[in-house]
Amino acid sequence: MARHAQSRARTRLSRRSKAVSGLALSTLVGTALWAWPASGDDHNGGTDAKSTMSTTASGPDTPRTPVSAPKSAPNAAPKAAPNAPAARPIPGLSDAARKRIPADSRQVLVVTGKDMDSFQSRVVLYTRADGSDDWEAGPTWPAHNAAHGWTDDHRYGDLRSPIGVYPLTDAGGLLAAPEGTKLPYDRNGSFVAGGTGVEGEPLAGAFDYVIAINYNREPGTSPLDQRRPWGAAKGGGVWLHVDHDGPTQGCISLKPKVMRELLRTLDPDLHPVVVMGPADY
Repeated sequence: MARHAQSRARTRLSRRSKAVSGLALSTLVGTALWAWPASGDDHNGGTDAKSTMSTTASGPDTPRTPVSAPKSAPNAAPKAAPNAPAARPIPGLSDAARKRIPADSRQVLVVTGKDMDSFQSRVVLYTRADGSDDWEAGPTWPAHNAAHGWTDDHRYGDLRSPIGVYPLTDAGGLLAAPEGTKLPYDRNGSFVAGGTGVEGEPLAGAFDYVIAINYNREPGTSPLDQRRPWGAAKGGGVWLHVDHDGPTQGCISLKPKVMRELLRTLDPDLHPVVVMGPADY
């Protein structure tokens, strides 16, 4: 009798232990499933701009069948190689100047003044391949700008060159266009510079070759065109032209060989612009 009672007691204890164990196992599994992220929903959920957290909810009724994350999403952008070289921007320019360069421009002529009040400059033509953000520098050429340096508010007769980013769309000169010139070119006998420069140097030949800088002018016209969209007080006739060994009234002047090279190189299909100003403009 005692043996049977002991056997029944063991049976009840065994059943109670199994029930407790089963409850613990159910609780553990339930807790684990609650912590499992919803399959793929995190990739498609919207983002709360205030909290930067996914708005996709996960709750007790969310299906809990876990799946393996895909190795790569079909439309995911490829990851950059760890050692991929960074794009090479044009050096020596401020972020503001870089942002003003048109996105479709693949030729940028950078004219850098020695300082705000200097008439000495250096010029570099930067180019980039189609689809590339890497700018390649050409040779560096010496140049002259206006006698009193630079200004961001150019006025007629102030003897300062206008700071800014300007398209280069038109050319001309007293001499015939160099072979291979791509910009529209107006050969005209009116490209004559008479008298002397700011420092008394002769100006003969200064306008043999001219590339118009699109400051206060009508693009698509001869550099000789006198129209001034911003008014005559803002000046005009700002050109790249042949150097006369002295400062200019507002233009940028380069040696004849450089002017010929630029005329053969600048291509309207590549949307050339000039970025001009003092150092670190």
